[in-house]
Amino acid sequence: MFDIAEELKKLPQKPGVYLMKDADGHVIYVGKAVSLRSRVRQYFQSSRNQTAKTRSMVPHIQEFEYIVTDSEKEALILECNLIKKYHPYYNILLKDDKTYPYIKVTVQEMFPRIFVTRRLEKDKAKYYGPFTDVLAMRETVETLHKLFPIRKCRKSLPKEIGRERPCLNHHIGQCIAPCSGQVSQEEYMEYIRDAMDFLEGKHEDILKKMQKEMQAVSYTHLTLPTTPYV
Repeated sequence: MFDIAEELKKLPQKPGVYLMKDADGHVIYVGKAVSLRSRVRQYFQSSRNQTAKTRSMVPHIQEFEYIVTDSEKEALILECNLIKKYHPYYNILLKDDKTYPYIKVTVQEMFPRIFVTRRLEKDKAKYYGPFTDVLAMRETVETLHKLFPIRKCRKSLPKEIGRERPCLNHHIGQCIAPCSGQVSQEEYMEYIRDAMDFLEGKHEDILKKMQKEMQAVSYTHLTLPTTPYV
């Protein structure tokens, strides 16, 4: 017989996925955790801070299983796949086969774009994710567009270069307008590489580069007095 109290003691402090089962052995919930020990134990502690869904689920849990992963990201992907496999009753949010979003960088294009997508395609693009915090992810993409003047449009470049005037984003300084034909691919790709470094957590390198650029601009505009101060 499965002894929940004893099995809770065996849980490792590692990332992974856990599967809650009912008396018939059916998987009723799949979840992920940064620490399996901390997360799974929470289900069997005070119900004061639990959601209504959790409170209704816990009495049906007769046993659980867990799978240790090397990282939280691996746990996230495994969780999503297991939910699609078992369709657990209490996984309401992911029960309809929705997938987690990614940040996509279309590096296969001459002038790449960066945007949010829920589709992983074999199109040679670069994908970052998946992300569970959709709001934070969208804020990250907005920050990238503020930091780096890359395009948001869906124009087919270089095919459509020069067909129309640059859009509003160019006039407010948020795009260097590769559609104008005045921007080289190498100049544009430098911003894309910086944006990808940012997504990969290389924030210090980006900050140092920006500081150097700011200093270069300030030195360019610096005017020395023709006579010494007294």
